[in-house]
Amino acid sequence: QVQLVESGGGLVQAGGSLTLSCAASGRTFSNYAMGWFRQAPGKEREFVAAISWSGGTTYYADSVKGRFTISRDSAKNTVYLQMNSLKPEDTAVYYCAVDSNPIATIPNDYWGQGTQVTVSS
Repeated sequence: QVQLVESGGGLVQAGGSLTLSCAASGRTFSNYAMGWFRQAPGKEREFVAAISWSGGTTYYADSVKGRFTISRDSAKNTVYLQMNSLKPEDTAVYYCAVDSNPIATIPNDYWGQGTQVTVSS
């Protein structure tokens, strides 16, 4: 059974940083693409970032380019999202996702339960 568990969310002031982690279990994910999405109150879930199976290719939403960095540790089945220069509009529940397509630009086979990120102004 695939399970994705996010951690690292919390409350931070604007301009601050947070690092989210997502630990995957239930199978080996070294050949899976992994990614992050977010959903703000009253809005639809939106893509944030994705990383290919090798870690060699990354994709970012325009709204986070230059501020967020996605990375992965395949040995630990874990994907990370380093978030810098946070803005109040980054406030959302952040979800990780994995995809059996190793180069999926929008991973969406399996989802975690989410972790809350709140950025105060």
